Amino acid sequence: MHESCWQVLSRSHHPQHFPDTAERFRGYRGGVAALSREQFDSIEFDAAATGDHAAAARAMTELAATGTETAGMPRAEAFVRAGEQWLLADRPDEAVRGFRRAMADGGPVFAEPRVQLARALFQLGRHSEAQDLISQLKDDHRRDPRTCDLVAELLVERSDLTAALDWATAGVELCLARQADQAAGEEPELRLLLRLRYRIRNDLGLPEDSYDALLDEP
Repeated sequence: MHESCWQVLSRSHHPQHFPDTAERFRGYRGGVAALSREQFDSIEFDAAATGDHAAAARAMTELAATGTETAGMPRAEAFVRAGEQWLLADRPDEAVRGFRRAMADGGPVFAEPRVQLARALFQLGRHSEAQDLISQLKDDHRRDPRTCDLVAELLVERSDLTAALDWATAGVELCLARQADQAAGEEPELRLLLRLRYRIRNDLGLPEDSYDALLDEP
């Protein structure tokens, strides 16, 4: 898989880097860990350094299941983070469980869990189920630029460049519409989507268009 999507690199197995999570973290309420973004960032950083993503996934899953959610780390987000580590550990079966637990929880998440769930299902060879999820996301009117970016990246990995271009373009248009409505600064996802869209169009042999020209603007 393309690990750049998750911004982590190496793989090996060093379980000693993840002792019992109850001993590892502060922030307990009545003997139960209070979930925090710092906890999960620390686990993720160690996994990137050691390559032991399976141990990271187990630690995150335990915390997500037993910890007390907080405003900084909702339980659904915790399960998504665990699922991402299972993907990096080449365990898409466990990743599916994590993403589905996030969806069942229904709490706020940084990124739409159905995208990562589709990625895991593709890896398991369950292409029809994965494609159904992408169709559901499209039917939901593609309201979030970040989701458009993630789906486009996934479709690039699947070599479905035409569909990827459609998602990237939808994301760019969402960003531009938001900027116009709010008279605010540049949407944070816009440059990412423009670069991705340009790359896809280049791979498809398409000429530059007006959206591509936005990359030349300061």
